Amino acid sequence: MRSHARSLIVLTVLALVLAAGLYAVAQQVEEAKRQRTVAAPGGTYHVLPATLETTQWGWLDPKEPPKLAVNSGDTVAVETMMHSHNQIQPGTTIEEIVKLRLANPGGGPHSVTGPIWVNGAEPGDVMEIRILRITPKAFGFNFNLPGAQFPTIGALAPEFPNGFVKYFYLDWDKRQAEFKPGLVIDLQPFPGTLAVGIDPNDPSPRKGGAQDPMAPVSTLRPWKNGSNMDVNELQEGSTIFVPVFLKGGLVWVGDSHCRQGNGEVNLTGLECAWREIVMQLVVRKDLKLEWPRLETKTHWIMMGFDEDLNKAMVNAVRETVSFLTSQTQVPLDRYEAYSLTSMVADCRVSQVVDVRKGVHCMVPKSIFVKTS
Repeated sequence: MRSHARSLIVLTVLALVLAAGLYAVAQQVEEAKRQRTVAAPGGTYHVLPATLETTQWGWLDPKEPPKLAVNSGDTVAVETMMHSHNQIQPGTTIEEIVKLRLANPGGGPHSVTGPIWVNGAEPGDVMEIRILRITPKAFGFNFNLPGAQFPTIGALAPEFPNGFVKYFYLDWDKRQAEFKPGLVIDLQPFPGTLAVGIDPNDPSPRKGGAQDPMAPVSTLRPWKNGSNMDVNELQEGSTIFVPVFLKGGLVWVGDSHCRQGNGEVNLTGLECAWREIVMQLVVRKDLKLEWPRLETKTHWIMMGFDEDLNKAMVNAVRETVSFLTSQTQVPLDRYEAYSLTSMVADCRVSQVVDVRKGVHCMVPKSIFVKTS
């Protein structure tokens, strides 16, 4: 009996020691999270929460202090907010949404988390951003502004003089949202806005009419640094390549979407916010690009933007021809690339509601076959 009692005491002590050790490890992990970095193989895993300090409303300001500094190859889990610094929540009326739109003259409605400084990134480099995972929060919304007050915002704005807003519960277990009984939308989250630091030569107007090329640029217009591209193929598992214009890269992400049709015709998609978007940031000094390019499992995607939709199309097609002539799997001259683009590239209107329109041309990887 004494031996049995001693064994029980020893086991109890061991259990207490193990529990204490596990508690200490848990505390260390939580402390590391609070410090926003956790060691990970092949680099460091960072966490950047969305707060009023780390999230900007409607502007990309190159002078905004970085909220996080990482190395090339590191991974970052970024939280995002709803539009207008989280001021749109279930129950917010369309009248209140209009007031928020007018409260930030010239700026976008988007909340963007950042900027993230990437060590070693220099102007002329390319930032490779691999989207590893996206996890939405619990609700989303769609609205159109009243066409009577905003006659140019939306493809059919004059035909919809009244504003409209609708809120949705997002069932992430089913990856669905019910539009109304009998209508179900599959969730396909992607960042509407993913940007690096501004291009000083961007012709966009600067905040307050400033003439300084380093003054803040609105998140409204997509450009060579990415920004409000609204390309719905930019989903989990895709990779985007964006030319770098400023030291440190300065990566921003937000304008979170959980679904959007090409065109985004009434102004918004299924707007949402994320618990996290997990991205790996890689500085590429071996690439030179003028416009962003996107790669998915099945396609290469080239983009073009301009206030004139026809010119946006021209830019996207030119980028596609340039891509096809630069790839090395099957050498092509420009005439062959132009011909191939016409036959296989699926050019889609990304959006028509962000002042500067967007077109993206999708080239299927399946056209390239191994030769013996």
